[in-house]
Amino acid sequence: MASPIPSERAYVPFVSVDNMMNLVHHIGVETMLSGIAEYVEEDFRRWELFDKTPRVASHSKEGVIELMPTSDGETYGFKYVNGHPKNTKEGLQTVTAFGLLAEVYTGYPVLLTEMTVLTALRTAATSAVVAKYLAPKGSHTMAMIGNGAQSEFQALAMKEICGIKTLRLYDTDPKATAKIMRNLEGRGLTLQPCKSAEEAALGAQIITTCTADKQNATVLSDNMVGTGVHINAIGGDCPGKTELASGILKRSDVFVEYPPQTRIEGEIQQLPEDFPVTEIWKVITGKAEGRTSERQITLFDGVGFATEDFSALRYVRDHLKGTGLYQDLDMLADPDDPRDLFGMVMRADPEHGEKV
Repeated sequence: MASPIPSERAYVPFVSVDNMMNLVHHIGVETMLSGIAEYVEEDFRRWELFDKTPRVASHSKEGVIELMPTSDGETYGFKYVNGHPKNTKEGLQTVTAFGLLAEVYTGYPVLLTEMTVLTALRTAATSAVVAKYLAPKGSHTMAMIGNGAQSEFQALAMKEICGIKTLRLYDTDPKATAKIMRNLEGRGLTLQPCKSAEEAALGAQIITTCTADKQNATVLSDNMVGTGVHINAIGGDCPGKTELASGILKRSDVFVEYPPQTRIEGEIQQLPEDFPVTEIWKVITGKAEGRTSERQITLFDGVGFATEDFSALRYVRDHLKGTGLYQDLDMLADPDDPRDLFGMVMRADPEHGEKV
């Protein structure tokens, strides 16, 4: 698979944060969320083709740094990502990321891009894909508990893909709720600020939890969740970090991306290793049932998986051509004779190159 940007030399297109933001505006945020969701769903349907491994994580008391690799046999991709909840108090992002695509045939990279913005888009797109299959039919109200950096993306993806019309909002920091209300004003959603997570959950068919604290928290207690709802639990994403009371899990049908990773990082880390879960790709491909009754509680224990980043990277690669929203990086050594790397280096010396 060739680089999406033709060039005389083997340059690698790089999408900076500025260019990623410009790409979002060029395409349109709702359109981009829907497009990434289509790629995510397509790759879930190809799930069995992918190399799969739990992310490689380096944990510290401050946070976590991770690598998330995968390949479909033709294209390889990885994401570098951190998670440092303490960063917010220091005026820094909790999560930053970058990612790369390469062709398997040569091993040459074909795309390098920021993934802080792109991860927010792919996480929201994945949530909406899952909710499309698991949420009650006709869902129109979502509770958004945790109104931080992910929240607007989640809201817009659910509106665009699942038809959500009303958003009930709660965060322990009122400034975060004020922020999301300001950012989503005029975007076609009815916004209702709430004074507690319990109040936010009332009347919601979908409950999304997305908090940042790296601890075993109880964002939702068992008595807050009635029958017939879909829970989108995406905040628990590392060992020792959960958001839901274990009683909720025991009353729910739980759906996950990749069990070996989710059992380490997700809500189900609270439960025994043999606690039954269903892989979401099986629901999407019709190999397993999703929602089966009006009173059923479905729960997506989403921790983020490498195939979703792969999908987002593929989307950017396929939509970059002709936009000019990239820089060519000289990342690939290109000697006239592939065996003469030293000679290439010597010829780069302006004073002595001709003598070699």
